[in-house]
Amino acid sequence: MKICDRPEFQSKPAPLTCAPDEAVLVASKRMAERNYGSIIVIDGERRVLGLLTERDILRRLVAVERDPARTKISDIMTSDLRVARASDDVIGWLRLMSNERFRRLPVVDDEERLINVITQGDFVSYTWPDLLSQARTLVKQTAGGTFSLPILLGGVLLYTVVIIIAVAFSVG
Repeated sequence: MKICDRPEFQSKPAPLTCAPDEAVLVASKRMAERNYGSIIVIDGERRVLGLLTERDILRRLVAVERDPARTKISDIMTSDLRVARASDDVIGWLRLMSNERFRRLPVVDDEERLINVITQGDFVSYTWPDLLSQARTLVKQTAGGTFSLPILLGGVLLYTVVIIIAVAFSVG
């Protein structure tokens, strides 16, 4: 399935963006107002230059006691980003995002201009119904058609908790 075919790609609001010379304080306030964990840094033609995340602000500004009103976004942003095309395969990107531990994927057009940003959370929220359906089918095939939905959901919940714990330990 292509990124452009996913419901989250079609329904997301325009990404939050800023210029590289904007003050971190201004960008942080905009992020806080919209409850966003990141802001995409673009040039005058909407080409992606970088990404400023809450983690960038914490590690490269707060922890080193820089002045947020005088520090430019370009001074602390993450600039080594991967970008996708709307026609790219979803599964390949999910695998890469998981393996390389990044959560936000800017999607650009043929001229490298920002179209949207897809997150791991976007993919997962729309993937769960598919996974539950596949799990139900597999259980029916394995158990001969007799299975308990509560047991299946309990197994999925347990699996989710295990994954969350594993991710928390690998990130921390």
